[in-house]
Amino acid sequence: EYVSVSSQEDTEKADLLREKRELEEIPEVELKELAKIYERRGVSKKTALQVATELTEHDALAAHAHDELGINEITQAKPLIAAVASFGSFALGALLPFMVSFLAPIKEMVYFQYGFSIIFLMILGAISAKTGGSHIGIAILRICFWGTVAMGITALVGYVFGVNVN
Repeated sequence: EYVSVSSQEDTEKADLLREKRELEEIPEVELKELAKIYERRGVSKKTALQVATELTEHDALAAHAHDELGINEITQAKPLIAAVASFGSFALGALLPFMVSFLAPIKEMVYFQYGFSIIFLMILGAISAKTGGSHIGIAILRICFWGTVAMGITALVGYVFGVNVN
């Protein structure tokens, strides 16, 4: 996660440096470009140019970063935060199936792991749907389906490579 988001951060920094250079070298072209963005959003040509001019006078790079490049404080890449969040999510998500492996009988472990994993996925789907304000049933079906597909593929890979637990 850190490497992936670091790459995104590198791209954002390069975009900002390019934009800064363009603002220094061809400010009139950049002003027109910013105005066109506002026109495409439905603002009249005159108003778009006025808004672009005022934002450019205030902070040209911030205006272009936000409206042309889509970079702002909220969406800006933060590799360390992403890595910590990903690690925490993985550790927390693995904790419940890990506990099942301690408590379930060995002979039926596969069934217990699958059954409880599906239950945990259902809970996760419901929580994420509730948090996001979407339909809970659809979220549960989707996460259970894809969770089962992922477990099936994992089992198939284990079978193909002769990996099993006795």
